[in-house]
Amino acid sequence: MTRPDVVSREEWQRALDELLVREKEQTRALDALAATRRRLPMLRLSTGHRFTAPDGSRVGLTDLFAGRRQLVAYHHMLEPGQDHVCVGCASFTDHLTDQTHLNARDTTLVLMSRAPRAEIDAVRDRFGWTVPWYSADPDFYAELGLDGGFRLSVFLRDGDEVFYTYWTSGRGVDRLRLDFNLLDLTPYGRQETWEDSPEGWPQTPTMGWLRARDEYGA
Repeated sequence: MTRPDVVSREEWQRALDELLVREKEQTRALDALAATRRRLPMLRLSTGHRFTAPDGSRVGLTDLFAGRRQLVAYHHMLEPGQDHVCVGCASFTDHLTDQTHLNARDTTLVLMSRAPRAEIDAVRDRFGWTVPWYSADPDFYAELGLDGGFRLSVFLRDGDEVFYTYWTSGRGVDRLRLDFNLLDLTPYGRQETWEDSPEGWPQTPTMGWLRARDEYGA
């Protein structure tokens, strides 16, 4: 098995200390980005949009906040009539569980798709997810400028007004995943071909290994 060099404790600690300097620089850079993000201007949204809630009721945009000021929505790639589950979205959603700590900071997390309620419920029941998942009318996605694909959106509510403050996709979403972040700490990493790893390290095509969690045995 190809593996990292084995060295003395002193040499190992010295290498860790050198890496820590770079990690601290990255932490401070992320803090600076977050500070800039908090100062972004925002876009006022129409509050006339309608959504179908998990209980089948029709609700408005402000209802998604559940009485809180901030809303984070993951736009799950489930389109009307879609005959498969996006494994990227499914594996991301697997990590979304208890919201107690998020709610304590006046923030709600929801899922959202353009698929109808029945199709959402079939996927939700399959995996046992408990995060509130709303079926959005197409006009809401149109106002967000989202035409398919996945995205993480952030909204702010001030009374009856709702504002779009931030969104990210691609690597901006995958850095939020616990599994990817834990793998990034391991010697072999995510084991994907895009990574800069030593020669001989195990690597497979990007996300080619990823499955819905009930499909790994197959």
